[in-house]
Amino acid sequence: MSDPTGILQARILIVDDQAADVRLMERVLGAAGYTRVASTSNAAEVCDLHRAHSYDLIVLDLLMQGTDGYKVLEGLRALEAGSYVPVLVLSAYAGHKVLALQAGARDFVSKPFDAAELLMRVRNLLEVRLLHGAARQDARQMEALALRDPLTGLANRRQLEDRVRSAMANARRNRRKHGAAALVTLDLDGFKEINDRLGHAGGDTLLKIVAERLLATVREQDTVARQGGDEFMIVLHEVTGAHAAAAAAAKIVAAVARPCVIDGHSFAITASAGVGLYAGSGSGSSGDVNALMESADLALYAAKHAGKNTFRLAPAIGTPVAEISRRGSGGRSGSGPKQF
Repeated sequence: MSDPTGILQARILIVDDQAADVRLMERVLGAAGYTRVASTSNAAEVCDLHRAHSYDLIVLDLLMQGTDGYKVLEGLRALEAGSYVPVLVLSAYAGHKVLALQAGARDFVSKPFDAAELLMRVRNLLEVRLLHGAARQDARQMEALALRDPLTGLANRRQLEDRVRSAMANARRNRRKHGAAALVTLDLDGFKEINDRLGHAGGDTLLKIVAERLLATVREQDTVARQGGDEFMIVLHEVTGAHAAAAAAAKIVAAVARPCVIDGHSFAITASAGVGLYAGSGSGSSGDVNALMESADLALYAAKHAGKNTFRLAPAIGTPVAEISRRGSGGRSGSGPKQF
């Protein structure tokens, strides 16, 4: 790692039962600029200390009084399974070098040690450790980006489908208690005209405002996703039935319809929504997920044809889709939820 500050601030633990050796290593490391150096003479507490402090490097005397350093290496490997275990072994017995490396040590220094050699090996191991940590962080960020809409930060289609499956599985497990899961498909009314008027930057701002309103309206356990353009989807977990899903949809439509100000100009935007309901029957397979999404899309289509700024509630999946037109009307924003 090229950043010297990051290396010098690394957490280092010295494990040695010889007080003179500990003091010497502390002086050598301190003189080189390392500022976060700790020590212990009790090898039995190394794993607990590492669990608590996540050291970037552990300098371990392999043979201490009454202690098997190989057991320490085994414990550290188990603690950081799949990760880079940062251990530099010291020993007065050069014959242990290969065994220590086979046991999981990353490097070996013979006692009595040369200060320059020790510093070089410490720095090399820290570069690897910190680069490994940066790579893991980058991987986590890439994974997060793969699941998020880059404009709004909402879940994208990939994450949405996972959340739909989770909500459906929960509904199957808790059919008697929580009843159902619901999926709301929402489309902004007249977004193209507003986008043309505001320009793409203003349109993006409007989409971010809508995203914030949706997040503020639903519960923490629910998931808000953007599917691209001006289409959003909301997964509602643990709804008690059709009436609760309809009430949530009415609240969502009303929240979007509040006026907003962009570049000093006030705009009114409304939304149409379709609600698909899953009552806990079926296997929760990809076919069921697709059926739930299709039912929400059909309900959205019905809401658009009903005059917009409203919602429609589809029958729970498994009910003939034709019944969507024979079971009443959804609630217009502000009028209270009505059920099909």
